[in-house]
Amino acid sequence: QVQLVESGGGLVQPGGSLRLSCAASGRIASMYYMGWYRQAPGKQRELVATITSGGGIPNYADSVKGRSTISRDNAKNTVYLQMNSLKPEDTAVYYCKVRNVSGDYWGQGTQVTVSS
Repeated sequence: QVQLVESGGGLVQPGGSLRLSCAASGRIASMYYMGWYRQAPGKQRELVATITSGGGIPNYADSVKGRSTISRDNAKNTVYLQMNSLKPEDTAVYYCKVRNVSGDYWGQGTQVTVSS
């Protein structure tokens, strides 16, 4: 089992920034990648960004490319998502995900609300 604890969500004005964190614990060996997904009300869950375990190669959804940076601290088994120039359409519950040899694991989600 892998446990994921997310933090960093909240209310921010349009144009503002947030940094989300996700700390992994448990059976974290052989992780393929860590990443962030989001789900807005009435919509399907969608990819935001992922980063590979080995080479730290990032992948971004077009909707956040250029405004977000995903990074990881291997020593802390933590992945971060820095989001800048936030828009109201970024409002969603953001979920951390880990994929390893045993399958996919999800965090409980953290709410991000972009509103004036």
